[in-house]
Amino acid sequence: MPLLTNHSNNSQLEARLPRANTLDVPLQNHAVNILNVFRFVLSLVFIISYLYLGKESLWQSEHSLLTFKLSVAYFIFSIFILLISPLKSDVYKLSLPFQITADIVFIILFMFVAGGITSGLGILLIIIIVIASLASNGRLALFYAAVASIGLLLEQSYRMLLDDISATSFTQPAILSLSCFATAWLAFTLAKRMQHSEALASARGIDIENLSQVNALIAQEMQDGVIVVDEHFNIRHSNIQATTLLSLPIGNVADFTLKHYAPEIAVMFNDWLDELDENNNASFTINNRELKLRFMPINQNIDTQISNRRSGAVIFIQDLSQIQTAAQQAKLAALGRLTANIAHEIRNPLSAISHANQLLQEDEKNTASTSRLLQIVSDNISRIDQIIKDVLELNRRDRTYSEKIALSDFLTNFHSQFCAVENIPSTHFQLQSFQDKNFMFDKRHLTQILWNLCKNGWEHSQKQIGSLSIGVQDLSKTGLNIIIKDDGAGVAEHDQARLFEPFFTTKTTGNGLGLYISRELAEANGAKLQYQALSPGSAFIIHLKKSS
Repeated sequence: MPLLTNHSNNSQLEARLPRANTLDVPLQNHAVNILNVFRFVLSLVFIISYLYLGKESLWQSEHSLLTFKLSVAYFIFSIFILLISPLKSDVYKLSLPFQITADIVFIILFMFVAGGITSGLGILLIIIIVIASLASNGRLALFYAAVASIGLLLEQSYRMLLDDISATSFTQPAILSLSCFATAWLAFTLAKRMQHSEALASARGIDIENLSQVNALIAQEMQDGVIVVDEHFNIRHSNIQATTLLSLPIGNVADFTLKHYAPEIAVMFNDWLDELDENNNASFTINNRELKLRFMPINQNIDTQISNRRSGAVIFIQDLSQIQTAAQQAKLAALGRLTANIAHEIRNPLSAISHANQLLQEDEKNTASTSRLLQIVSDNISRIDQIIKDVLELNRRDRTYSEKIALSDFLTNFHSQFCAVENIPSTHFQLQSFQDKNFMFDKRHLTQILWNLCKNGWEHSQKQIGSLSIGVQDLSKTGLNIIIKDDGAGVAEHDQARLFEPFFTTKTTGNGLGLYISRELAEANGAKLQYQALSPGSAFIIHLKKSS
């Protein structure tokens, strides 16, 4: 089942066919090679027959010396042509008609010394004309026939003058001449047909090769995984995406079967072969990815829609998690733009409300219940203002200003500042010792990420000595891990998958943007933020790329 089909019609294809010149296509090359070998073998046969079969076995005794000289000359001529034929130069191409004319002359001379038309050597002219017609693309076929006919008639005329034979002896040369013309015409027609067929096959071969390369390129660049499987579950082809999704090996490996490398798909493929699948859009999970499969038979008639599943299938693999992530990113991007505009509009009336609330709180006539209500208003104003700040910061996540950061100095300053602002004893929030390292990051973003994670960890911890800690793990060449641990109750297992979703929170006063913003800022700087459950407690890990 090709991924692309060729819609070119025959007229367009014929317009692209190359115009074949002499020695430009394999057919003509083969014909020239055959002619060279035929010439060499024929001259060698003449010499051997003269030397070993006796002078009178084939040649007339009065011309025996001339026969030997002609055989040697023809042999030298054939050797010379064999030596220059590999050059394939323009001079050699132009000399081809002269070579064939020389062959015709030599054969007519051999006929003369062998007794004329009755010697039977005239059949060699037919062979020469056929091969020569193919070698010259059929264009000079009639010319060679004319040269052979003229030679035959001259030879017979000369023999009439010598031997005083009757005019009726021209019958055989005339018939042989007509045979030469008939053979030349047939050879001309055959050469044209073969040339057209060869050029047509060559053009179609080029089209098929181009289509094959285009199909391979499309398959490799597809976002979906594609694997081709035969009826024996052997994987015949897989693109880059399928190799990544299924962790397939690269290169030639033994036992490269679906059962060995993707047994889950093999089971579904077996059901599909037996037509036991209720639908052709099965889903399953592999390598922590939710994948969707679609089977298409290789041998399928597009017109009748009749398919033979037993010939194998092309399996398309969609990464549903990637699709869902892309959809969520698009949704969040639109939501971010909307909320950013709303946030700017809310801030002005919110500032007025906040200012009015502060004036009311300063009134000395306020009762206890009034002061409590005004404080509730103030707390919620602060909460709304924090949400607005988080939303605006979220929309600035792509504006990173990376700089070289010395990890030891940065974490020491952050630790002292966080303890002072959040009023946390340094014994309760411990900074573990580590070897100083350097890396590239936006300092403002890293501060916000660590502040969100440490504040979240402190709020969920037991608030005792060592309840919160921050440390560094050196991963050698791959980078660094900054690890924030707490001794809290941790996150419920069913909530861990939604932990980094926006507006998801388990706190009654939280807005659910802290962890989401932290992860977005980390990814904007080329880092990764992950959650790890501990016993007891939790850990957030920031994986950084080390710069030196």
